[in-house]
Amino acid sequence: MSRAAVIGAGTMGNGIAHVFAQHGWEVALIDTAPAALETAVATIRTNLDRQVKKGTLAPEAPAEVLARITPATGLDSAAGAALVVEAASENPAVKFSVFEELDRVCAPDAILATNTSSISITEIAARTRRPGQVIGMHFMNPVPVMQLVEVIRGYATTDATTRSVMQTAAALGKTPVEVNDYPGFVANRVLMPMINEAIFCVMEGVAAPEAIDTVMKLGMAHPMGPLALADFIGLDVCLAILEVLQTGLGDDKYRPCPLLRKMVAAGYLGRKSGRGFYQYQS
Repeated sequence: MSRAAVIGAGTMGNGIAHVFAQHGWEVALIDTAPAALETAVATIRTNLDRQVKKGTLAPEAPAEVLARITPATGLDSAAGAALVVEAASENPAVKFSVFEELDRVCAPDAILATNTSSISITEIAARTRRPGQVIGMHFMNPVPVMQLVEVIRGYATTDATTRSVMQTAAALGKTPVEVNDYPGFVANRVLMPMINEAIFCVMEGVAAPEAIDTVMKLGMAHPMGPLALADFIGLDVCLAILEVLQTGLGDDKYRPCPLLRKMVAAGYLGRKSGRGFYQYQS
């Protein structure tokens, strides 16, 4: 039986734990906040029940999947994992601290992966004594549904580590794509400038948010418009990624739109705050 640990029980973390457990892995789901763990397990249960209703999962499967997930509040619970996936907040200091501790508690041959959407894998790996076994596993939200996993090689990541993680992602029913460690990787380096440009269109009065999203959905065959997608991701997350892109690549074409900064300062963060470019029912 394979063992994994997922660090962080938020939206991404609970989705990653769900997918590993559904595919037969024993999973330690770790978060410092007990309430976050309770919410995560409830979310996983709801999502599993939804899969049963859709006919994609057997009626007895949710209980079996949930039995494979062990909530925990300490990083020492990752000690037995062959693969650890960190999905803590998108903050370099937090990630560096987590990886320093994981390096101490995990077995020498364990692979340490991060679900970061923009922070340098190379910098994270440098905080450990095993940089060859540190890699990016950037899942997409919602994790149980989305096919893609960006597998990001840091400067020191070995071929063996990359091969193992690519095989694992495929065994989880995902489509892994290997990319190198540059700010934003591929997904966000391409996506965020588009979202940013859509926000500039709102700020400059080119069109209303609904009109911009309709143009991109009907004209460009996007399943969701860029402004609705920004609300879904979180405007604070979009801002943080754009700042990483601008700083890391040194190009002003990644400069966050002033309207985005203003909305984040006002607490209009999208779906999670109930208001962004659109209003949402809580």
